[in-house]
Amino acid sequence: MRILRAADYRVMPWKNGGGTTTEIAVSPDGAGLDDFDWRISMARVETGGPFSSFAGIDRTLSVLEGEGIVLDVAGRLPTRLTTASAPLAFPGDAPTSAALIGGPITDLNIMTRRGRMAHEIERRPFSGEIRIAPRADVTLVLAVGAGATLFTEDGASLGPLDTLIVDQDGPELRLQPKGQGLLFVIGLHRLAANINGCCQT
Repeated sequence: MRILRAADYRVMPWKNGGGTTTEIAVSPDGAGLDDFDWRISMARVETGGPFSSFAGIDRTLSVLEGEGIVLDVAGRLPTRLTTASAPLAFPGDAPTSAALIGGPITDLNIMTRRGRMAHEIERRPFSGEIRIAPRADVTLVLAVGAGATLFTEDGASLGPLDTLIVDQDGPELRLQPKGQGLLFVIGLHRLAANINGCCQT
């Protein structure tokens, strides 16, 4: 188990050059935008426009701050996303654009390479003690709003936008919120074909 501090996240340009993204974690370590297996990041979106295209990537987006966006993914009806919305999954290589509802937003992006990894994400509003049983190959817990104290021997804590990473079958996590907010619990799964070093034909 380890904690990634928000102050240490890496800021880098968007793939299409239209803004900047804050990279929370990526695998393999040091991977670029074209060769990662999975990537977790946040982006500050100040104007509407097209999204970067990521070939062979499955993507899920959530709004963390701001009034929200309307996401237009090719082949689907436009979808309105706000801080209260469920995360939206879509193909990272589908032509996609967004229109801001009322000013800049910050969003959370989970991306996994199709055929190698899969992901899931759950929003957990703060409401007393929260328990999380890590079952994915990698579980990440992002604190939004207030932080949370971990029930551990050293009493470690998550500050706002800090992230906890736990490997498969780690101990149950117990967190006590410090105020109003929520947790995003992200599960990353290696697919059988990737584990066995083969691929389907």
